[in-house]
Amino acid sequence: MADETPLQVLHEPERRAQTKSYMWLFRSGEDGGTPIILYKYSETRAGDNAVDFLHGFKGYLMCDGYSGYNKVPDAKRTACWAHIRRYLADAIPKGKALDYTLPSVQGMLYINQLFHLEDVIRSKYSSFDAIKKARLEKEKPVVEGFLSWLDQQSPTRGSRMDKAVTYIRNRRSYLSTYLEDGRCSFTNNLSENAIRPFTVGRKNWLFCDTPNGAQASAVVYTMVEMAKANGVNVYHYLTYLLEKVPNDRMSDDELELLAPWNETVKAEIEHRVNRSLKNPKCFLQKRNHNLTFHLFSCYILQQIMLSISKTRSQTVLYSNRSN
Repeated sequence: MADETPLQVLHEPERRAQTKSYMWLFRSGEDGGTPIILYKYSETRAGDNAVDFLHGFKGYLMCDGYSGYNKVPDAKRTACWAHIRRYLADAIPKGKALDYTLPSVQGMLYINQLFHLEDVIRSKYSSFDAIKKARLEKEKPVVEGFLSWLDQQSPTRGSRMDKAVTYIRNRRSYLSTYLEDGRCSFTNNLSENAIRPFTVGRKNWLFCDTPNGAQASAVVYTMVEMAKANGVNVYHYLTYLLEKVPNDRMSDDELELLAPWNETVKAEIEHRVNRSLKNPKCFLQKRNHNLTFHLFSCYILQQIMLSISKTRSQTVLYSNRSN
């Protein structure tokens, strides 16, 4: 799964401060594996950035409508039905949501039915084979009906409905891909939820000063969001990493022992949380006393993490994705 969002970096070589840069997010999907979230900064939104990061990846790729992902050679794209619903919802005139003579409302009926069926199937079945079978039985006819409805549309040029229909038609070949495998996601909401902390934070800090700062932000957001995704207390996990000081001389097995999904790490963080709850006053005094040290240490940790091979992250993120 992937998503990307604009970022302003003031001092990029040979680029104006107002030029858009981008923060990318790549994460594992709903295949029952370990939640893995990785941020990546780049100067442009060129599809080559996705190609570079996803080098060696083979499997289904859930993303938004950006055509740059088409450059990833061995990825089979799936469409986000949440995006399609938003475009159609925007095409419905205010106060006309129940006017079933409107094509936009008719299209929404199909999509709402798909979302309902997806919720029912996900709550009823746990195995991916069962999910696939139920989707083919229940959802495929609805998708086919939606595509038939799509073929009949001829909206007024330049209208919101025209924008919605054009968006959907440009992604027509990806609309049914999720039916092929029960592990495929129906929407890209997981990626959007994972990148939202960055977009919300951007409203406050506005920009990054340098490319190194932008990349450092990518590292910090990766550590924080990965901890959250694995149900690990962020503060205690970061202090745990600062104590262990991971570096590029560590083997993959050694780095695995520091990952937030490692059961030993989870047990240690839970122990620290429980200890702080038993003596909150002491914990808060210690936390405030060490705040400056932690901020400085986080910067040092960022620099260390930047030197760790990207291929290691890819190996963890994409292992067995093609199976």
